[in-house]
Amino acid sequence: MHQYIEKILRAKVYDVAEETPLDFAPGLSERLENRVYLKREDLQPVFSFKLRGAYNKMAALTEEQAARGVIAASAGNHAQGVALAAKKLGIKALIVMPKTTPEIKVKSVKARGAKIVLHGDSYDDAYAHAQELVNEKGLVFIHPYDDPEVIAGQGTVGMEILRQHNGDIHAIFVPVGGGGLVAGIAAYVKFVRPEIRIIAVEPDDADCLNQALKAQKRVQLAQVGLFADGVAVKQIGAEPFRIARQHVDEVITVSTDEICAAIKDIFDDTRSVAEPAGALAVAGLKKYVEQYALHRQTLIAIDSGANINFDRLRYVAERTLVGEHREILLAVAIPEEPGSFLKFCKKLGKRSVTEFNYRYFDVGMAQVFVGITSSGLEGDREQLIEHLRADGFFVTDMTFNELAKDHIRHMVGGHGPVDLNESVYSVEFPERPGALLKFLQSLGSQWNISLFHYRNHGAAFGKVLIGLQMADAECSAFEQCLHALGFAFEQETGNPAYRLFAGGSVG
Repeated sequence: MHQYIEKILRAKVYDVAEETPLDFAPGLSERLENRVYLKREDLQPVFSFKLRGAYNKMAALTEEQAARGVIAASAGNHAQGVALAAKKLGIKALIVMPKTTPEIKVKSVKARGAKIVLHGDSYDDAYAHAQELVNEKGLVFIHPYDDPEVIAGQGTVGMEILRQHNGDIHAIFVPVGGGGLVAGIAAYVKFVRPEIRIIAVEPDDADCLNQALKAQKRVQLAQVGLFADGVAVKQIGAEPFRIARQHVDEVITVSTDEICAAIKDIFDDTRSVAEPAGALAVAGLKKYVEQYALHRQTLIAIDSGANINFDRLRYVAERTLVGEHREILLAVAIPEEPGSFLKFCKKLGKRSVTEFNYRYFDVGMAQVFVGITSSGLEGDREQLIEHLRADGFFVTDMTFNELAKDHIRHMVGGHGPVDLNESVYSVEFPERPGALLKFLQSLGSQWNISLFHYRNHGAAFGKVLIGLQMADAECSAFEQCLHALGFAFEQETGNPAYRLFAGGSVG
């Protein structure tokens, strides 16, 4: 690690980057009963830490390399760092970005003078195309994370933290995509203060470091979730993995709901809006505190970026209550008779109802979809469900049912009028203009669509719930079609949310 310490100490990042503050988070600290600090990399000129590594790498280029120009593949933040660094150094830059990149990031890169090529649906698609252009145009590739100079540039974040807080630190929480940031911070911190724990944080649907550590080798994920687009990487970098194996103490994975709740936590304490990848470390910190019942410790989370589309805030707000354990979602069967709704609401006591969906269907029983506020205390949800069941209500917990949260709560129309013999799938595909049309065209006309629900979340992905009338034997052909398109999907025909609120009835 001596080599990295020297590189970090000599890094040239401060020609363009700023030493960002380490801000105390009073709200989080009080609620978690620990001293929580946020390293505000969202305050960099490009609203992300990526500028550090990009500039450090490009400042080390020879005159001959700089004259050739540079190219990078990025979902946005690295692209902005390369663009600003190129402008500062007078180097021509070409950036390959996935077509799913949020518009705010594309505009920011263009504003800094770089040329852009939009290609593919993920970082990996953009990376492969950038490598083709390297060979074709003779450009120098600036890797977003798998490069010693880039890692050293990101390592200056760790150097600043130890300079800004020289007291006891229990752990530093670092978001992980390709691994450049966690590798740089771990290399420096473990050399200077080996007692400090380095906790890597990943989305549970893009945990390439977690899976690699379990396998004791780098693995290629078949699919990655697109919500936290800044860390949607299928394989950890080779050099970051080498460092992480030695110096990362633990990996925490978090859900989309937990990330959304962390975005709100950061907003409450700083009045700034983090992007999903930017809030990842805070989500991991909260989960770590709960998991280990930690008290009176100093914890630091990297707020790594703030490049979020405004339209995505609707989706974030919808999922935050569940992520904070402040909303319980239930399917409840109640007698279809006068006074039933009133009786049910009385059983809720002083709890507020956040959502109530109902449609007449059966003369005997009514099926309602209800959202109810929770205290957030451990066991509160279980106690409520037990209380309702004790009073004779049939209750199905929908709080963690993705189908219910993404689709059922927004659908109207209720059950199908007859047994439709339908197979139901939830499908996730990269969002861009015309994506929904392309999805429908790819299915052709061989199956009749009996159910369809789609909402544009202003995000990098679209989610469809689709029912098709087809025999069981045809399901494999449909799934092969989805595999060929590269779409992530789940068979949902047996999902209780579908069966209780949208499934066909026997005519």
